[in-house]
Amino acid sequence: MSEKDKPKKHYFNYQLLYRRTALIIYDILSVTAASFLALLLRYDMHVDAIPDEFILPVRNFLPLNILLTLLIFYFFRLYHSLWAFAGENEMQNLVIACFLSAIVSGIGLNLFKISSQPVPDSYYFMYLFLLVTFMFISRFSYRFLRSRKHRMQNKKNNISVMIIGAGEAGNALIKEIVSSNYSTMVIRCIIDDDKQKWGQFIQGIKVVGGRDKIIESADLYDIDEIFIAIPSAPRTVIRDILDICKETNCKLRSLPGMYQLVNGEVSVSKLRDVEVEDLLGREPIRVDLDSILGYVQNKVVMVTGGGGSIGSELCRQIATHKPARLIIVDIYENNAYDIQQELLQRHPDLPLVVLIASVRNTKRMNAIFAEYRPDIVYHAAAHKHVPLMETSPNEAIKNNVFGTWKTASAAAMNGCRKFVMISTDKAVNPTNIMGASKRICEMIIQTFNKHYETEFVAVRFGNVLGSNGSVIPLFKKQIAAGGPVTVTHPDIIRYFMTIPEAVSLVLQAGAYARGGEIFVLDMGEPVKILDLAKNLIRLSGYKVGEDIQIEFTGLRPGEKLYEELLMDEEGMQDTANKLIHIGKPIELDEDEFFIQLKKLEDASRDEVEDIRPLVQQIVPTYVYKKDGRTVKAERKD
Repeated sequence: MSEKDKPKKHYFNYQLLYRRTALIIYDILSVTAASFLALLLRYDMHVDAIPDEFILPVRNFLPLNILLTLLIFYFFRLYHSLWAFAGENEMQNLVIACFLSAIVSGIGLNLFKISSQPVPDSYYFMYLFLLVTFMFISRFSYRFLRSRKHRMQNKKNNISVMIIGAGEAGNALIKEIVSSNYSTMVIRCIIDDDKQKWGQFIQGIKVVGGRDKIIESADLYDIDEIFIAIPSAPRTVIRDILDICKETNCKLRSLPGMYQLVNGEVSVSKLRDVEVEDLLGREPIRVDLDSILGYVQNKVVMVTGGGGSIGSELCRQIATHKPARLIIVDIYENNAYDIQQELLQRHPDLPLVVLIASVRNTKRMNAIFAEYRPDIVYHAAAHKHVPLMETSPNEAIKNNVFGTWKTASAAAMNGCRKFVMISTDKAVNPTNIMGASKRICEMIIQTFNKHYETEFVAVRFGNVLGSNGSVIPLFKKQIAAGGPVTVTHPDIIRYFMTIPEAVSLVLQAGAYARGGEIFVLDMGEPVKILDLAKNLIRLSGYKVGEDIQIEFTGLRPGEKLYEELLMDEEGMQDTANKLIHIGKPIELDEDEFFIQLKKLEDASRDEVEDIRPLVQQIVPTYVYKKDGRTVKAERKD
């Protein structure tokens, strides 16, 4: 007989048997005690004062009372519940079972009565009260004792916690922490701006005051971590609270959002470390994508660089609006595979095509466009890392400039209706080859728009939080390693936006496109990188300059102190969305432009030692450093 065919052994759970037997014995004793104690309490604990006509019915009915009560308890699963994790349902069942036992006891005593009244009227209430008390002690004392034992064992490792928010989310969070047998967290105090809650208690923990008490209470109660449980609060309120919390040097965590509360998912596991984007001080940008993505529905949409930070988010948002087909093109197979698997899991019915291809390959791009004939193209494929492109400028030109040229040409020749190129604020008065290459891409797009039916547009925005190669992931890694955190310059500033925000505005700009526009996204107020570094260190529970040092490394090659979104000559035109503007196209000599492009292509292919002078001829606003001096384009009189 094979191992597979052998009958499975069933092991008897002796521990469970012992536990249930102990409970049954305890319940027998409890029913007995409650039966006689109810009489004793009625007569002030004087046994001699109890008349025999009251004692005898209780004694005679007791065996049957025990049996019936045990059956009731069994029916209500008082021997099956895991009392270590008991909640409202178990408590409800316990009370109902005891109440039914009291009713059965009343009926039974009347059957065994000797006189006109089997017991005093107060007996029934006292019996019920005592039985519930005994049952509660037996079922919940173990939980309490185990919890106390656990907390005593972990007393030295306890984490002192402050909760900010005494609403529904805060209450749910407090309840979970307090009732947990495994948490080493101890809630010391609660903060809430509602004055009516001050001095009151939640789960035995006092609401000590409003946000003005945060710093004082953190010191008074020796707080280690602060949990922000106000998911529905505006970002401005969160920012103000975080600004106060930063002074405490406590580690900060927060609930992600109101939807967690609505879904009943508020728990310690849902707490996340406070992110720097929480400190940007503005509400998240919300775009009604349902109203603007109608132009995507039932259309064949292609995303080049679809595996990258921006490209993958474009794919996610497009996939939710039922395109006829979504085509992802990327040169990096790992990125392409990741987004492919994610979309297939989330949208199993999505007509998805994932292709490995380089936008620099003319024949490959022409073949893809000819086969799939996309209606809309989002061109996100590009080299974007500024310092790396400074050391490999020819690659930046090949990929960004001529990759865009070849993709745009294939789109135009195959009847594409709309072509949206992802640009950057670094294209404005560029000081690096990456920005200059993107400016040339914009010029190509605007030129193509004049000669083809395809609507060619570009969307220009600043830095996105969390994108590949961005500063925030770098800071987090450096903090995790114990520092130092490196900042290039104390005065450097950048515009920031989250990836979903940027992509949603890109999609809306695509809906506004009529051809030839350079859309500029309003990035809000710029943020000092030094402030971001300091805030992230504080939010991680460390002191700047003591626990984690900040080092200034100097501006990297091609790096600006600040970025611009528009060139002076472009002007500004508003759209229906106040966060999206249109830069006026700059006139250029097309014949000269194409000649210069041909020279640039030949030079990049021939791997010339310094391609930057040719780039500057095309982009006169481009400046660069050579041998320690700044090279600017010669002014033409």
